Amino acid sequence: MDMMKIGGYIQHLRKAAGLTQKDLAQKLGISFQAVSKWENGDALPDTGLLLELCDVLNTTVDKLLNGGSILFKSRKLMSVEDVVIGFENIEDIGRYFGENCDFFTGMIEGINQKMNIDLLEYLQRQETREVLWAEVLIQGILNGRTVDMDEVRAYFTNNKMVAEIRKYIDKTVVFSV
Repeated sequence: MDMMKIGGYIQHLRKAAGLTQKDLAQKLGISFQAVSKWENGDALPDTGLLLELCDVLNTTVDKLLNGGSILFKSRKLMSVEDVVIGFENIEDIGRYFGENCDFFTGMIEGINQKMNIDLLEYLQRQETREVLWAEVLIQGILNGRTVDMDEVRAYFTNNKMVAEIRKYIDKTVVFSV
């Protein structure tokens, strides 16, 4: 355990929450000097305080003890181009097999039911295509993958979708002091 990294992360979260060391100490029923020692890397929080500390700082114990890092064995890069091609391939199946083919209609019905959408309708307009792309990218990010934001900006015309993807990346990015 890197006490300096943990301390830096505690300080980062405390400041992000708009708390002084004294405020955090009062919430936990300890001295502000104890908080200072944590943040300077001179001591770690007592195990009996970890859950309460994490609640106050809106984090998890594992994330706190890893200094803000979300531990994934690998953060494989997800290609926006691959996602776009994947949706194009869904449309190609309809063209190759025929839109009345049970295989194609069953696939579309399954996606529609699972996602509560009309996939073929979504694929008709650029704006709703981007919603689908963003959904797949965000699911990937939440499952430990990452995306290149330059590639996202190159494919997306909707700045709100770009911002939403960025938000999810920021939530899962490794914290550095």
